[in-house]
Amino acid sequence: MKLLVTGVAGFIGAALAERLLARGAEVVGIDNLNDYYDVALKEARLARLTGQPGFSFKRIDVADRPAMARLFDSDRFETVAHLAAQAGVRYSVEHPEKYIDANLVGFANVLEGCRRSGVGHLVFASSSSVYGLNTRLPFSERDNVDHPISLYAATKKANELMAHAYAHLFNLPCTGLRFFTVYGPWGRPDMSPFLFVRAILAGDPIKVFNHGAMDRDFTYIDDVIDGVVRVLEGAPPHRDASLTATAAASPAPWRIYNIGNNRPVELLRYIRMFEECLGRKADLQLLPLQPGDVVTTAADISDLQRATGFQPMTSIEEGVRRFVEWYRDYYRV
Repeated sequence: MKLLVTGVAGFIGAALAERLLARGAEVVGIDNLNDYYDVALKEARLARLTGQPGFSFKRIDVADRPAMARLFDSDRFETVAHLAAQAGVRYSVEHPEKYIDANLVGFANVLEGCRRSGVGHLVFASSSSVYGLNTRLPFSERDNVDHPISLYAATKKANELMAHAYAHLFNLPCTGLRFFTVYGPWGRPDMSPFLFVRAILAGDPIKVFNHGAMDRDFTYIDDVIDGVVRVLEGAPPHRDASLTATAAASPAPWRIYNIGNNRPVELLRYIRMFEECLGRKADLQLLPLQPGDVVTTAADISDLQRATGFQPMTSIEEGVRRFVEWYRDYYRV
């Protein structure tokens, strides 16, 4: 199988490419290697893939329409895993233009490439952020997601709608995955594990928003990749057109799934795990809720379980321990 993985130097993209290559797939990876966070970390992830049989890399920005058109003209992909995006809820408050370019223009370019070249299945990254002001827990794919509270979340909701239109109009099978707080080795430096470990080791205060009254459905990277691979293996079929069209039941070959751990963890308990692994206490700076943040995320993963057999296996204690070990080794601290 020949696959395209966009955002291949990113956290999830690199881990997915590594798993696919181990399974004998041919992977073409693209990334623009932007400087949203440490480019050296992206290059280090990419170096782990470079030279592996079946892997090739092209430095392309998904928002570059001519470059994306040339990519799909030169290669024929059976499946596309679209993981490239401008990430980060808080960053979207200050830099909305980056989200328009990467997440909307870039996604449109991917959709067009898939349509023109006859891709058999497009799997793309959505986000738990789309649930916005929802208060019913756990979050279900059947919930209304019309009230995002960040531009980042709004672009991810837009991606789901754009994919549905292409699935309906052009019979392009599309599956969107709403990721819930992915963490683990080789993760993103702007996310909590990096921020907490760095601060605890340096003796700096940790900013704890909403005074610590937050819960997150932390999902370990290996479990996420297992779920993504399972989804890649089966394109969604058409459903009976007489079905009522809902978030989880459109007649188009289009599906949306939560991919989470289904076991939310209290933020202060999460921080204590890092303290235990590092053998040091954290200096907590309790602050109000940040604009664009939600208080609790919790994934209903029953649809994904029924469709693919997905079952997260990594406990939060084990996942934090593995991350801390990786961090100490990678940064030699």
